[in-house]
Parts: sequence; C-alpha cells; structure tokens
Amino acid sequence: QVQLVESGGGSVQAGGSLRLSCAASGFTFTPYCMAWFRQYPGKEREEVASINVVGITRYADSVKGRFTGSRDNAKNILYLKMNSLQLEDTAMYYCAAAGICQANPGGVPYWGQGTQVTVSS
Repeated sequence: QVQLVESGGGSVQAGGSLRLSCAASGFTFTPYCMAWFRQYPGKEREEVASINVVGITRYADSVKGRFTGSRDNAKNILYLKMNSLQLEDTAMYYCAAAGICQANPGGVPYWGQGTQVTVSS
C-alpha cells in the first residue's frame, strides 16, 4: 500500500523558513518523480517543485530562489526547504509521486494527506 506522509508544516511569520518532509513507503521510491503541490481554498492543486529520477528539479516561478526540493533515495524521503516565506505561500502542501514529472495534478496517482503552511505578517 502506497503511503506518503507529510510533516513539517505550521505557522510562521513572513520572511521565515520551514522544511517539509514526506516519508514514502509501499512502492519503489527511486524510479518515481517526487513532487510538492499546494492548494489554495477553492483552487486546483498547483505544482511547486518536482524532482525527477536523476535529481533534476523544477520549480514554479513563484518559488524560484526561495524553495529548494531534495530527495533522499536511501531513506525514501522527500524534502522542501522553504525560505523567505510570503503571505501568498499560505496553502495546504501535498507530497505526490508519479511515473513522470507533470504539472497536471490529474495525472498524479499518489498523494499524501497534506500539511498546512500558514504565513502571517
């Protein structure tokens, strides 16, 4: 059974930092594209960062230079380090696993339960 369990969300002031983690189990982690999506209330999930099987990372324009995605293939963990957090980063963040990296959430087969990030002024 595939499981993706996020942790590390919380409340932080603008300009602060958080690190999200996603522990994966129930599937062979290495060949999968691992990604972070976020979702605003009433909106569709949007890709924040993805890391493909060879470690190439892609970021949404809104987080480039502030967020860093990484993966530990030995521990089956995905990370997202978020620096210089802004009010508009407030959202539910989801870990995702897919055969190929894609921005379309409809094509992603595996999701975590989400972790809330709230940025205040």
